[in-house]
Amino acid sequence: MKTDLIIYNVAQLLTCASNGKPKRGAEMRNVDIIENGALAIKDEVIIAIGKSGEIIKNFESENVIDAHKKVVCPAFVDPHTHIVYAGNRLNEFELKIKGADYLEILENGGGIISTVKQTRQASLKELIEQSRRRLDKMFSNGTLTAEIKTGYGLDTETELKMLEAIFELDKTHEIDLIPTFLPAHAVPPEYKEVQSSKFKVQSRSDDYVELICDEMLPLANSKFKIHNLKLPFFVDVFCEKNVFSLEQSKRVLETAKSLGFKLKAHVDEFTNLGCAELAIELGATSIDHLDATSDEEIRLLAESNTIGIVTPTVNFNFGSAHFADARKMIDAGCAIAVSTDYNPGSAPCPSQPLAMAIACRYQKLLPSEAFNAATINAAFGLGLGKKIGSLEVGKQADVLILDTDDFRQAAYEFGGNFVESIVKKGRILNG
Repeated sequence: MKTDLIIYNVAQLLTCASNGKPKRGAEMRNVDIIENGALAIKDEVIIAIGKSGEIIKNFESENVIDAHKKVVCPAFVDPHTHIVYAGNRLNEFELKIKGADYLEILENGGGIISTVKQTRQASLKELIEQSRRRLDKMFSNGTLTAEIKTGYGLDTETELKMLEAIFELDKTHEIDLIPTFLPAHAVPPEYKEVQSSKFKVQSRSDDYVELICDEMLPLANSKFKIHNLKLPFFVDVFCEKNVFSLEQSKRVLETAKSLGFKLKAHVDEFTNLGCAELAIELGATSIDHLDATSDEEIRLLAESNTIGIVTPTVNFNFGSAHFADARKMIDAGCAIAVSTDYNPGSAPCPSQPLAMAIACRYQKLLPSEAFNAATINAAFGLGLGKKIGSLEVGKQADVLILDTDDFRQAAYEFGGNFVESIVKKGRILNG
């Protein structure tokens, strides 16, 4: 049978096959290796997978890749990023190294508001150009599907501009992009009032939440016609002390759900306000961060269809010794995914393999668990687990060839890049 592409002579072909569901518990230790493996691709999907001799015997193609006894695996999926923004936070990075705390950084013009100011001032073209360069870095590290959040606009005009940038980049970049609308990322400066006589800041966050629910969400819904989209479209909220309360988060998520958006939630990054349970009850596709998640909420997560996404790069960047207890979550039966959380402040990291390496060391994931967390479970964290994230017949042919004969080396050795060749939807893009 004629095909578009054959990859053969693979030392370890990691399928990460999951039978249509995310991996949990002991399943996460199984990456389903086929030794001396091969696969055949036609019309952008995998049509056969097995031993090299079997595939070569039954299929033929003008395009054939000899993997030379290296590892072939699913392309990485990054289920949580914030890479559409303008400017950088390099000054803030230096201030942190010198020991400045968050308030000092704010006084020097740093923090999220610094990025908000630069993003508001940037044109759509500038946002797209700057973000494309970040996507290129992710692509070179093997990520072929990524979620991108808004959240550096914090006003209607800029938040919608960020969405436009995401949709335009999805049309023009090799990485498939999944949009998440996150105006509830922080309270914008214009919704904070300073009482100069008492030097006290009062937040009008309820007014901002009203703007999100009454104006921003309906406009995003109508402008981008979410019901006609073939890709998932999420709304997220940052439920955290001094950001958005549980009650405010509930209003945002319930409003978004009523409009047809799928749900995500930043929960328990610093403090536990109960949003994990709320988001699970509302049927969120994922809850993310999970650094302060309780044992009871871990039990609820394990019993749900919600994916728990951990972001080890954030803790690493902060120089923190405390990480989300992904080991406990996996052992409890939660479906756990790993993300870079690529963003300008807390995680300037474009590499899923580096996130995997950190997760292995500080969250005690085995390399096999880290691979599943960055591929098939990450795909389910975007609602795409039946389309991407594993090498199975009928799935989109997003494939990497790694320059090693043992997949564990990609998490064992850090600071480099093992990605030798990239195949996207059956097309050879490099190598």
